[in-house]
Amino acid sequence: MTTETAFELEIKHRLVDECIRLQTDFVDNARYAMEEAQESANDSQGAIEDKFESFREACHIQRDMFAKQLDEAIGKMSILKRIVRNKVNEDISLGSVVRTDSQNYFISVSLGEVSIDGEKFYAISAASPVFQAMAGKVKGDTFTFRDKQIKITDLC
Repeated sequence: MTTETAFELEIKHRLVDECIRLQTDFVDNARYAMEEAQESANDSQGAIEDKFESFREACHIQRDMFAKQLDEAIGKMSILKRIVRNKVNEDISLGSVVRTDSQNYFISVSLGEVSIDGEKFYAISAASPVFQAMAGKVKGDTFTFRDKQIKITDLC
């Protein structure tokens, strides 16, 4: 393994760790919000029924919304945990760290911009349009996204 490959794998490790940290925050926040909405609904029990029925119903709707967000966040977390940290990807697929002449990407889940030592990477999912444009490409290939030619300068 070359020093460059070892460096790129270290970046990949750190990207996975940071994405898991960010996603853990999403999971925790969604779980907390869901529990708070349920507690609010429970606290209104025993109050004057007609007056608080719509409030309780609103709390249940909110709880269900947060429960859906929690399910989605847990699903994203499972995708992150499936990424093989020590694998050098030969083509662009889940877990790839992709450097282009315009931006850097980490193919994982949609989390937006993630910085590692001041270098910006965009954590994107396999469902994103930019991933669809670059899927299966290798280092040195080009792809077109939004009418712009983009060259893949490095891949890990």
